[in-house]
Amino acid sequence: MADILLIQPPIRDFYLTRKRTVPYGLACIAACLSRHGFSVKLFDALATKKSRIIALPSQLSALRSFYPQPDISSFNLFYNFKHFGYSFEHIAKQAKDSGAFLIGVSSLFTAYHHEALEVCRRIKKIYPRAWIVVGGHHPTALPETVMQADCVDFIIRGDGEAAMTSLAQALQKGTSLAQVPGIVFREKKGLHISPPVYLANLNGMSRQAHLFIKSSFYQRAGRANISLTATRGCVMHCSYCVFGSQDIPFRARSVNDIMLELETAIGNHKTAFIDFEDENLTLKRKWFLQLLDAIQERFKGVELELRAMNGIFPPTLDPELIQTMYSAGFKELNLSLGSTSRACLRRFKRPDVCQSFEKALQWCRLYGLKAVGYIIVAGPGQTGEQALDDLIYLAGQRVLLGVSIFYPAPGSQDYELCSKLKLLPDHLACLRST
Repeated sequence: MADILLIQPPIRDFYLTRKRTVPYGLACIAACLSRHGFSVKLFDALATKKSRIIALPSQLSALRSFYPQPDISSFNLFYNFKHFGYSFEHIAKQAKDSGAFLIGVSSLFTAYHHEALEVCRRIKKIYPRAWIVVGGHHPTALPETVMQADCVDFIIRGDGEAAMTSLAQALQKGTSLAQVPGIVFREKKGLHISPPVYLANLNGMSRQAHLFIKSSFYQRAGRANISLTATRGCVMHCSYCVFGSQDIPFRARSVNDIMLELETAIGNHKTAFIDFEDENLTLKRKWFLQLLDAIQERFKGVELELRAMNGIFPPTLDPELIQTMYSAGFKELNLSLGSTSRACLRRFKRPDVCQSFEKALQWCRLYGLKAVGYIIVAGPGQTGEQALDDLIYLAGQRVLLGVSIFYPAPGSQDYELCSKLKLLPDHLACLRST
């Protein structure tokens, strides 16, 4: 039994990458709720090897002409459409059996928001007395759309820790919901929509987060697989990113706070893979060097591999920083190039980083790090020739090629542009790379 149950929904797609589904955000909220005296459980519907083939949804039926028959190669990702994770029936039963008065469902990505809403529908049907709240990027950006579903009672917008705690306290005490920051709920006169809330001080929020994650499932090659964020927000204004259109401040946790979380997460593991899920991890150079030094000192003798899989902005790098990153455990750097086309860069509101990108590659080679260079393809107004030029440029560098297929993220400037140009698909489930 628990006061509050948090749920990571299943995913329906052609394939799934386990290392990218660690429910770190939910775990941070769970840790905060627990610290305020609530008993909390996190049910991760993706923490299982269960999957089954299902029919391709009608809204994705056009894809069948591209993937008309099974692929017998080793790269057979795009024929069978699957349900990854536990069934909706099992999730709903877990929710009812939990006895929770408040159930939170994560809805991070727009392409998968239907799975999140289906979880809410199933729970509301068999356990109607529980309050259901949805949070994540999708409901933050499109609250009116999500609240059209009767099974959703509340939405949390922005950083979920403070808002979820305040909502739980208000429901428990019967106090005014209008005083809860960052939430959406129904009133007699319509929807009450609060603006997103972003925590000014991140310290102490996630130290115990990893206690709520099924670490045995998320191991990599027998090693502990740890995701965390050392910072939140970004100072750049890229048109394809929600940070480019919203006033979301950049905030960094203290080095000591991050180290306390890492000590809890790594525990007695002799090896560990640590992925920093930050948007701009290397932005504050002095702070980042202090963090790398602290990691080396505290985990001496522990075999660590560090990554920043969301990408690193090349102009923030220099020889000393890359050498220190290598010494601390970085084996490979994910470098964000964007494009070599001046026209595309102007459209994306990104600077030309080719020079700093090439220097970073030289330094990586010097200190023995591998590198991946990421470009964006299929953006609005971007031509096939421009994307090909980018690929040819990367092929001439000592770097692995990383291709990020554009999709318009709700809340971004490009989403509004695509809406204006009537480029959005008829169904939100189509906002995915396939």
